[in-house]
Amino acid sequence: MTRLATALPLLAALLAPMPVLAADPDPADWDTVLQHARGQTVYWHAWGGSTATNDFIAWIGDQVAEQGVTLEHVKLADTADAVTRVLNERQAGQNDDSAVDMIWINGPNFAAMKEADLLFGPFAENLPNWQFVDVAGKTVQSDFTVPTEGYESPWAMAQVVYMYDSADMDPQPSAEAILKWAQANPGRFTYPQPPDFLGATFLKQTLIELTDNSDTLSKAADDADYAAVTAPLWEYLDALTPVLWRSGSAYPATGPAQLQLLADNEIDLAISFSPGEASTAIANNQLPDTVRTFVLENGTLGNASYVAIPYNSGSKAGAMVVANTLLSPAAQARAQDPAVLGYGTVLDMEALSEPDRAAFEALDLGIATLSPAELGVALPEPHPSWMTRITEDWTRRYGSGK
Repeated sequence: MTRLATALPLLAALLAPMPVLAADPDPADWDTVLQHARGQTVYWHAWGGSTATNDFIAWIGDQVAEQGVTLEHVKLADTADAVTRVLNERQAGQNDDSAVDMIWINGPNFAAMKEADLLFGPFAENLPNWQFVDVAGKTVQSDFTVPTEGYESPWAMAQVVYMYDSADMDPQPSAEAILKWAQANPGRFTYPQPPDFLGATFLKQTLIELTDNSDTLSKAADDADYAAVTAPLWEYLDALTPVLWRSGSAYPATGPAQLQLLADNEIDLAISFSPGEASTAIANNQLPDTVRTFVLENGTLGNASYVAIPYNSGSKAGAMVVANTLLSPAAQARAQDPAVLGYGTVLDMEALSEPDRAAFEALDLGIATLSPAELGVALPEPHPSWMTRITEDWTRRYGSGK
C-alpha cells in the first residue's frame, strides 16, 4: 500500500509548529465545504505502481467530478517524495496552494508529518460518511501505534497473506516452516527489496513472530533493546537469504514485480498485504487459477490505508470531498470487489442501509480469498521507528547482494 520514508524522523527536530491558517474550511460545516470544493482541483499523490489501483482512483475522480471537483492522480513510487515536497514548500515559506493536496499515507510518513505539524485537520471524523466507519471493530484511529486524531481518513483495510501456487506447495504455518520449505526448494521464494513497503512488511511480520519481546515493539525502538529484539530476525534471514530466488543476490523491486515472478512460475510463494490480491490477479488473468492464500497460525499484520491533507493545500475542501467519497458505501464495495481491487472495507456492515449491505453481500470474493474467519484477528503494527531501523539495517546487511 504506502512507501517508506527513510529520513523523515528528522523532520520534527528541524521544524517549528505551523498554525492552522484562518482561511481553512471547517470540516464540521459540510454544506460550506461542498460550496468551496466546487471548481477545485485536487492533486492526490498516491502510489502509481498498480494498474488496478490507478483505475480505481480514476473511478473516484469520476464520482467527485459530479460534485464539481477535479481529481488528478500524481503517481508516486515512494510516498516520501510527496512528504519531501511539502517539507520543501514549508522551508520556502509556501504556506498555501501546495502542489500536494492529498497523500495516500501511513506509518512512518504519517508519524513524521503529524509530529512536524505538516497536516491539515482534524477533519476525518467530521466527514459525513464517517458514520459508517467501523471504529470499534477495525484499527482506524491509530496508525502504526500513532493516534490519528482525525488527521488522516481511512479508506481500505489490509492484512498480510501469503500467496502460493497450490499446484507446487502446501500452506505453511509459520516463519520457521517457510524457512524449512525454502531450504528444501531453493530459489522458489523471494520478497520485494526493502525499503519497498511490502518488503519492509515481510521484515516486520517475521520480526513479530520470532521475537520474545513483542510488547517492546509497540514503543519507539531504543538502542538498549534494539540489538536483542532484532537478533532472531537477522539469524533467520542469514539462513533464508542463500535459498531465496537468485540466492538473494537480487530482489523484485516492488509488489507487482514479485507478482510477475509468481505468474512466470519463477517462484511459488509471495507475500501480499491485500487478502484479495490473488483473486483479483486471477480475475485479471495475471495469475494462474491454482494460486491460493494462507495466513500464519499465530496471525499476521494488519492495518488501514489512509489519506491525509497537507497543511498548505489550496484545495482542502476538495480533498475532503475526495476523502468522504472514498468512505462511501459504493466506493468501499467497489474497492472490495476482487475484480477491481479486492481491498478490505473500513465500514461497519451493521451501520449500512439494507441496500448498501446487500451490495457487499453480493460480492464474490474470489477463489483465492480467505474468509474473515480464516484471516483471524490481525496483529498490530509495531511503532514506525522499528520499520525505519530494520529496513536500514537490512540494506546494510543484504541490500548489496551479499
